[in-house]
Amino acid sequence: MQVLFREINPFDLWIWLEFSTIPSQQEKQYVEEVFNSWFYLGKLGAFNAENLQVQETGLELSYMNYDSQGYDKSLLALMHNMGEFEYEGTWARCWFDLGTSDAIALDLIINALKQLSEEYVTIEQLYIGGENEDWPIEESESRPSFIYDN
Repeated sequence: MQVLFREINPFDLWIWLEFSTIPSQQEKQYVEEVFNSWFYLGKLGAFNAENLQVQETGLELSYMNYDSQGYDKSLLALMHNMGEFEYEGTWARCWFDLGTSDAIALDLIINALKQLSEEYVTIEQLYIGGENEDWPIEESESRPSFIYDN
């Protein structure tokens, strides 16, 4: 799976997937479950890079002292919104407002999609941001209309 980054606006972000074939209903369900899970974790503040106490401790985690107030001491990192998945041929796309969630969220979805592509549905390319010229985002009904207001 090739991962490509285009223009990124975390408050108005499209994620595009290109499959090797037109995805079946089951394959669409796998993909959507991964993204729904990722989004729900983001809504709950899971992608807060200021509070990665376990990761920052290193390999020896036995009996580590976890600061239960650590989350409260950091800035909120919440995702705000997710559109509906849309499909056209071998392509899928979904719109997100990543809110104040940290960039680690993108690493985690890339890792999850890489494994999904290895085991369940072949994803040829993953585009983060931007748009495809042949599938205008203005035609989407899953993205809130106020995004277009200037």
